[in-house]
Amino acid sequence: MNTISCKIETVTPFNDAVYRIILKPETAFDFNAGQYLCVVMDEQDKRPFSIASAPGSEHIELHIGAAVSESYPMQVVERMKDCLANDGQIEIEVPGGEAHLRHESLRPRLLIAGGTGFSYIKSIVEQQIALGQKIETTLYWGCRNIDAMYYQSIAREWHDAHPWLHFVPVLEEAGGDWKGKKANLLAQIKADFVSLSGYDIYIAGRFDMVGAAREVFRSVGVEEDHLYGDAFAFIK
Repeated sequence: MNTISCKIETVTPFNDAVYRIILKPETAFDFNAGQYLCVVMDEQDKRPFSIASAPGSEHIELHIGAAVSESYPMQVVERMKDCLANDGQIEIEVPGGEAHLRHESLRPRLLIAGGTGFSYIKSIVEQQIALGQKIETTLYWGCRNIDAMYYQSIAREWHDAHPWLHFVPVLEEAGGDWKGKKANLLAQIKADFVSLSGYDIYIAGRFDMVGAAREVFRSVGVEEDHLYGDAFAFIK
């Protein structure tokens, strides 16, 4: 991984629990859609976050879920805010991760995001659009409630603009006017698919969710060589 200094352009909240951070790297770097960077807090403390922007973008976009004061991610948000206020910069290490888009594959794609795992999926979708690919792609985004689905607008825009992309929002808690699925994310996917054989599957979210997903998907024929998620490097 390379160490690069970035100017912090903006730190803005999507909601009370998720922040959008825009960085401008001093030096351009190559990465694959779906990879992550590490924010360098100090030499021994480097914290990974998915890159939400596609390769080739002038800016780097992060989505950081930081609801609890003094939590691991909130400390990063506060550092970013301090640097922004002082016209400072932050160092990142890039790129990391092996769960990137296999853009040469012609298999249909299933993209799965839990919470801020959407940042990982956003990079992949935007790269598919940039490449002009029209491979059948289904995007499931699962959240606890509507407030947690912080960037639903862009996902619905993709769905409306690209006939090959199908957005399936899933909430565990939803009111009567909700236009989407109301269920547990993994239960909904299992209900919708008789078999996952033949799909390239990309998944991001809490480690416990990703680990549970692998077990659920094994029961419906997942080909694990085509199941991609950086969490699998840390959970066995």
